[in-house]
Amino acid sequence: MAGVDAAGEFETIRKLFAPLAHPDHAWGLTDDVAVMPTRPGFDLVLTKDAIVEGVHFLPDDPLDTVAQKLLRVSLSDLAAKGCEPFGYLLACHWSPRCGWPEREAFAAGLGADQKAFGILLLGGDTVLTPGPASFSATMLGWGPKGGSVTRGGAKPGHGIYVTGAIGDGYLGLRAAQGHLKLEPERIDALAEHYRRPVPRLAFGQAVQGLASAIMDVSDGLIADLAHIANTSGVAASVQLELLPRSAAATAWFDTRTDPEAALEQLATGGDDYELLLTAHPADEAALKREADRQLLRLTRVGTISAGRGVGATYLGNSVDIKKSGWTHD
Repeated sequence: MAGVDAAGEFETIRKLFAPLAHPDHAWGLTDDVAVMPTRPGFDLVLTKDAIVEGVHFLPDDPLDTVAQKLLRVSLSDLAAKGCEPFGYLLACHWSPRCGWPEREAFAAGLGADQKAFGILLLGGDTVLTPGPASFSATMLGWGPKGGSVTRGGAKPGHGIYVTGAIGDGYLGLRAAQGHLKLEPERIDALAEHYRRPVPRLAFGQAVQGLASAIMDVSDGLIADLAHIANTSGVAASVQLELLPRSAAATAWFDTRTDPEAALEQLATGGDDYELLLTAHPADEAALKREADRQLLRLTRVGTISAGRGVGATYLGNSVDIKKSGWTHD
């Protein structure tokens, strides 16, 4: 790892990041490169994500959770490709608020998730910035050679499914900002999801032979379903009343006076990092068996049809979705 943080950069690398490095391929972070092995029968799959203070995490978020969110959003991309995670390259753009204790917390967050997900640091860069702080990771994983399911295989008649619950990312941001009035344990659960989403790696690996198209929900269910529909050349329709909700989201929903609008917020808010997939009806039972085996909720929320675009209904009535989800413009 190389950068422009003078002596502080090298102290950061030596004390905080070198202990996280891959023992065989990162050369102790004493060089500017890492050397990757090959693995017969597998494709090397890469994905890159960046998070920026004030956009993807809050200015007062603890840096251990920021580090973990960075890794987990990248791991979620690998989950959609059915990959076994291998390692990552890291870039840290430290702002003035990132003193030594904050850097230690960041490294501790990385270390905890390296153990949790079986990955190691391969290298990267650290620099100083006047702010805001930002971080990026390039995640590498092994996928079955030629076997990763893309976004382009959805066909008319296929079902649309999501893992877990939808809307906790949107509500979690509001909870972390102090904008929700719920019981403290509900607030804590939602904020935890926003700061540390859970990538569905095991499920993604298990269903590559069953899903016709798959991706993770980062920008919002409706927006991400549009990516599948556009790539596959089909239309998609979601029944908003079928959206799976967590206990905390249900508690919030029960306080709403306009259920249709509330469900639209959950479907377009983003930051859920659940898996969104389509599958032939003949494969639904196998998908649900695998979800049950993993104690993971799996819900059919809609149907693929001929045509173009994404639509939504609520109790049989068409819903005009005003904004499909998060955009990066």
